[in-house]
Amino acid sequence: MPENPPADRSARHDWWGVVLDAPDVAVLARFYSELRGWAIWKQDETGAALDLGEGVAYLSIQYNPDYVRPTWPPAPGRQQMMVHLDFEVTDLEAAVAHALRLGAELPGHQPQENVRVLLDPAGHPFCLYT
Repeated sequence: MPENPPADRSARHDWWGVVLDAPDVAVLARFYSELRGWAIWKQDETGAALDLGEGVAYLSIQYNPDYVRPTWPPAPGRQQMMVHLDFEVTDLEAAVAHALRLGAELPGHQPQENVRVLLDPAGHPFCLYT
């Protein structure tokens, strides 16, 4: 039977997260912080970590001077996306408008009616859906 995790999240040792490469750590950290309301837990020139506020998950941004933006929609011979993030929202139109105000891009190719694929400031595709 597994041990009960400590009540204090910071004392836990089962953290997991997603790490995104970016040419500008501060821009991408601020984007996701404002998009989702997540606190930036730590940040410097080489990386940032965003605290999702509960559980033991985090989003991290890692500086990569050789970062190449993925192509959306995918195209043969072009940089492919390696991962994308999905965020459930209650009001898709308002959530898309908010993301656009923060610097996201809305590509013309949208494969589903109740999902919007957007590109963050570094070009990573992410989805907002209801």
